[in-house]
Amino acid sequence: MNETIKEHSWIPLIVVALASFIIALDATFMNVSISQLVIDLKTDVSTVQTIMAFYTLITAAFMLLSAKLQDIVGKKKLFLIGAILYGIGTMVASISPSAVILFIGWAVIEGVAGALMLPATLSIISGTYSGEKRTIALAIVGVMGAIAAAIGPLFGGIMTTFFSWRYGFACELIIVVIILILQNKIPHFEPTESKSELDIVGAIISIIGLVLLIVGILSLTYDITTSIIIIILGIIILIGFGRFEIGRKRKGKVPLLDVELFKDTNLRVGTILMVLCYIIMGGGLFAISLYLQTVLKLNAFDTGLTTLPLTIGLLVFSMLAPKLSENKGHKKIMEIGSVMSIIGCLILSYQFRLNTSPLEFIPGMFLLGAGFGFIMALGVDIALNNIPKESQNNASGINSTGTSLGESMGTAIIGIILILGVFGGISHAVDIYAPEYSGNETFQLEAFNQFEQMENINNTETDITVRGILDTIIQDTMGFVMIVMAILMGIVFVLILRLKDMET
Repeated sequence: MNETIKEHSWIPLIVVALASFIIALDATFMNVSISQLVIDLKTDVSTVQTIMAFYTLITAAFMLLSAKLQDIVGKKKLFLIGAILYGIGTMVASISPSAVILFIGWAVIEGVAGALMLPATLSIISGTYSGEKRTIALAIVGVMGAIAAAIGPLFGGIMTTFFSWRYGFACELIIVVIILILQNKIPHFEPTESKSELDIVGAIISIIGLVLLIVGILSLTYDITTSIIIIILGIIILIGFGRFEIGRKRKGKVPLLDVELFKDTNLRVGTILMVLCYIIMGGGLFAISLYLQTVLKLNAFDTGLTTLPLTIGLLVFSMLAPKLSENKGHKKIMEIGSVMSIIGCLILSYQFRLNTSPLEFIPGMFLLGAGFGFIMALGVDIALNNIPKESQNNASGINSTGTSLGESMGTAIIGIILILGVFGGISHAVDIYAPEYSGNETFQLEAFNQFEQMENINNTETDITVRGILDTIIQDTMGFVMIVMAILMGIVFVLILRLKDMET
């Protein structure tokens, strides 16, 4: 029966793709619901943002341990344990009466559950399909998270505007139930290692290192000096983790992470470029959503609707990618995708004004999403291409950790770029409208503080000079963000050139 499933059925793909979808959706759909959460839970913005950050942090921190647990518990069993935990987390989050309960349900329970499921989704696909079917299946799973991340603002906007953010978690619970109903369609995979072989010390070291790295990055906008110290400490611990794992393997013991896998160019480079793609997309969506809500004063639903062209481009071109790669090769399609995204960023860099129409974002958003569709659809497949079957679980854990790190870091990194852009915009605006204060850092800092606190940033009654200053600041800030995104996509293009293409 399992062989029949492996050769003919797409149901296992549907099941694991649904899991990838809700895990990624959780990281973005609440971005447009922050103000409502503050009201409903009687809390503040920083608390909500902390909860959101901890969801992706916990998921990323436990990913390597989860990848190894597949070998001990079994891919399918671990995936189902994660699904059950996820269902519990969504239920708790949907009925949470306070920020503390939301933190427990969403960040802690769902975060751990996501870590249990994500590596298993890739390794289940790799173990179930082969050849062209494997390429298609990995493309769908690989892009499903990106689609969920892109569609998150629209989904969150619909829930928050017309119903309640609580229904968003309830919808995820329904998907979990569907996953559990279809669990028998997933092939069974026997465990390959025993509990006694679990590298507990390595797991603890890896979790501490990853947590410090992500916390340091997330806190960069609050205290740069302390954050850099934490980041460096996290990197040192992760380097120590790598050396510990090498030593463990030399002693004949089973490592939590086989560091030798990083010798494979496709896995190493492919993981890095996926990290960058998720940083660009997650951070870019955050910056654009912030502009749409604070400058254009769009509600949650209209914000999601404005970002919809990105989702459409992502979906359409991710579906085209596997077929096109049969003749052109993975690398060529991914290279084209990176160029499309760069063009999309450059088009968008000219669109941000005080009175921009949401319709003006369509070309740039569509191209940006289309480029991501090509890259993300094929990125996982090419990254895992040369990995032997017995190392697929470990490799899937590395790749999943990379994408989770990208999701975690995107908002923080783009947030820093936004702040730098604002200061640059203020300096430019002062040179134009108040040249007598050019170079006056105190004046510019005061202007920055006033800009942050302005609630009616697009008020038609605002003085024309003030509007000119604001317009310049917004143009320079968002333009700077888009240019940085284009540069990062340029780095992605260079990384793609280093990949070894798959046989066509």
